[in-house]
Amino acid sequence: MSEDVGRGVHDYLSHLTVERGLADNTLRSYRRDLRRYLDFLGARGITDPAAISEGDIGAFLASLRTGDDDHVSLGTASAARTIVAVRGLHRFLLREQLVATDVTAAVKPPRPAARLPKALPLSDIEAILDAAGSAGTTLSSRDRALLELLYGTGARISEVVGLDIDDLDLEDGTVLLRGKGGKQRIVPLGSYATASLEDYLTVSRPALVSATTRTPAVFLNARGGRLSRQSAWTVLTRAAERAGVTADVSPHTLRHSFATHLLDGGADVRVVQELLGHASVTTTQIYTLVTVEKLREIYATAHPRAARD
Repeated sequence: MSEDVGRGVHDYLSHLTVERGLADNTLRSYRRDLRRYLDFLGARGITDPAAISEGDIGAFLASLRTGDDDHVSLGTASAARTIVAVRGLHRFLLREQLVATDVTAAVKPPRPAARLPKALPLSDIEAILDAAGSAGTTLSSRDRALLELLYGTGARISEVVGLDIDDLDLEDGTVLLRGKGGKQRIVPLGSYATASLEDYLTVSRPALVSATTRTPAVFLNARGGRLSRQSAWTVLTRAAERAGVTADVSPHTLRHSFATHLLDGGADVRVVQELLGHASVTTTQIYTLVTVEKLREIYATAHPRAARD
């Protein structure tokens, strides 16, 4: 092991401890990651920080993913964390003038694969909506309208509980949603959401209105105040339990399902972007990965030349 590289690591860890004040757990992670880096350099016979090349960094990254006799292979997140530690070390060496250039500048930590949003099949969605309104009570009418609106518009839970009466245009079948950064968008409600809202607003909401806490909020709690995000979340999870849906279900699950079902039905990704209120179509395109997976499954089972016997 190189005294020079080892000394650089020691000084860097001291810098993180004294000047940066990193937490003990973070320091232990840095120490462990940089120990592995030192072992890698030592195996290559590198004794001078100035002798480390960009190719060495790339080879080290590859070794993190494959492992060796002394080290286990790392997943994407752990490998990325290790590369961040190595990049920090080389920036420190450059500041201390122990190297002339930062050979890690062009090396990017590996990015985790895009996680596909979880969408429920339509049968599960319908079961949840039916379960929400099955009790035939004032609150169950509210619950059905709430969930129909979430799934029918793809709205965020914060957007729905923040709705006021004036944001609804049931005659036109639209709702004004206020998204992130104060951005507004008008979204179609759909016939099922419109019918549920009409029933709730005509019969159930007046029964919930409190004379002492009058509020323009669309969705009210049992005391007549605005329904909270936590309570709306509980409405959904309880409806899912009653419907026998065992998958993890959250308000975002309905949003994911809304987007996925639209794309499956042939909607253009830019239309879905507008409906979801995404600033960039790049954010929306993750949903196209879901539909591609579905197409791949259909192709594999339906095309005579898709798979070998």
